[in-house]
Amino acid sequence: MRARSLTLVAASAALLAPTAAPAGPPPHRTQSVVWREGTVRAADLLAAVRHCDQVSTGRYRSDNGRPADIPVCGTRDVVHWKADMDIDCDGRPGPRCNRATDPYFAASTAFAQSDGRPLSAERLPFIVVPAPSRIWDYRAHRIGGGSVVAVVHRDRVQYAVVGDTGPQNIIGEASYATAEALGIRPDPHGGGVPSGVTYIVFKNTKASPIEDHAVAVRLGERAAQRLVGATPDASTPTG
Repeated sequence: MRARSLTLVAASAALLAPTAAPAGPPPHRTQSVVWREGTVRAADLLAAVRHCDQVSTGRYRSDNGRPADIPVCGTRDVVHWKADMDIDCDGRPGPRCNRATDPYFAASTAFAQSDGRPLSAERLPFIVVPAPSRIWDYRAHRIGGGSVVAVVHRDRVQYAVVGDTGPQNIIGEASYATAEALGIRPDPHGGGVPSGVTYIVFKNTKASPIEDHAVAVRLGERAAQRLVGATPDASTPTG
């Protein structure tokens, strides 16, 4: 996970302003945005997790130097939090995620593919959860590598998996592929968004193999439908 200072973020943004011509990384490919991956609407998912029953014993920072004001909330079926999105490019290197494009690049992920290789951040939608600590331990909530997640930004929904772990005191990060699908700038060197992303992790789910995104979508859609159906505000049609 990127434990970036505000100074570094500002410097990165200046380096990547439209008037500059960044050297090194290949041009960002154009891809149609996934507005809703499945039938469940962003508004219905957000309504289902609008209340926070805090399950973490403390709160997280969005970045180093920021206030610790982000709780992890939970219900019987999900854990959820609302934070920023930093870009994780760790794992198997590719043309957009490598040591030249990402100053924090690490050629590994906490959870591996079925063939033992690290995940590919530029190909696979996944999120980063904080490493277990006294603040919160994801393992105590029936969550692990491959657990299915609905990531919501504005009116867009993207299904992903838990694929990596980060610092024990910081939360709010997802892979290049997750950001790209949500229409968020995926560049690891100054991309992401500072707020407004909701992460909903479904307990007792696991995409197997972890690298098969179609499996995550199928399981996520099923779990999201159950979650929306269980909330009083889910009377709005989801199709």
